[in-house]
Amino acid sequence: MNVQWYPGHMTKAKRMMQENIKLIDLIIELLDARVPLSSRNPDIDELGKNKARLILLNKADLADERVNDAWMEYFKARGCFVVKVNAKSGAGLKQIQPVLQEACREKIERDRRRGILNRPVRAMVVGIPNVGKSTFINSFAGKACTKTGNKPGVTKGAQWIKLNKQLELLDTPGILWPKFEDQQVGMKLAMIGSIKDEILNTEELALSLIRFLLQWYPEALEKRYQLADELAAGTDPVAVLESVAKVRGCLVKGSQFDITKAAGILLDDYRSGRLGRITLEFPDSDEIGEKPETSDPGQE
Repeated sequence: MNVQWYPGHMTKAKRMMQENIKLIDLIIELLDARVPLSSRNPDIDELGKNKARLILLNKADLADERVNDAWMEYFKARGCFVVKVNAKSGAGLKQIQPVLQEACREKIERDRRRGILNRPVRAMVVGIPNVGKSTFINSFAGKACTKTGNKPGVTKGAQWIKLNKQLELLDTPGILWPKFEDQQVGMKLAMIGSIKDEILNTEELALSLIRFLLQWYPEALEKRYQLADELAAGTDPVAVLESVAKVRGCLVKGSQFDITKAAGILLDDYRSGRLGRITLEFPDSDEIGEKPETSDPGQE
């Protein structure tokens, strides 16, 4: 499956960001904690060079906590300010303000030397589609400032939001980049829901996810779908997906398995956290050990 999605409004959004970058003191880049590298838009590095950068590992509650800590160290070692958050629940948001002040300390001191007092820090909030930018802004502000939705492409334009006397945010649409050089990046973004499902082969995507889970988080499949016997008998991804169809009653024409429906259930269970806290990519193995610890899958 060749995964690619770059609708026209993303080109317009990128142009708008380029026009506004001169007004910005800081870039707040939201990454999905389950795929921190794959959810980094390489265009942002070029756009935001010479600007302070704060990385928010959002949806940290859905990612393996041990690997979250490893990714924190990974980005800190590369000179980034980083905070792990759950924008939906508000977890971690209180840590952001002091980090923002530290990230912009040079700018604040420079303003003070020039006699400019109390000018707010202006930050551009960036990230790929469905990473949670609008949810973060609303939670951080304590009120509904932007439109949110659990699908990519809800935010279409940019808007300035004054949070307080110290901080103004520029909300931007989620943008991808024109071509994924590595198709594994596209697959991972599809798995977390940052690419429209309508253009995807969900069965192939689910099988790819199962292969990963069998290697790193087999307990998640076993506990969520009661597949202990099936997994003991073998680890064929197709057989596992058929077992999911059987357990969830996904049938067509009598006894035939509805694999497409089962694939959708599996992907939804992963994206919502019902399979547990699962990270799809890790830093170098020497930073996290041989294998990440897994947590019990969540229950409905």
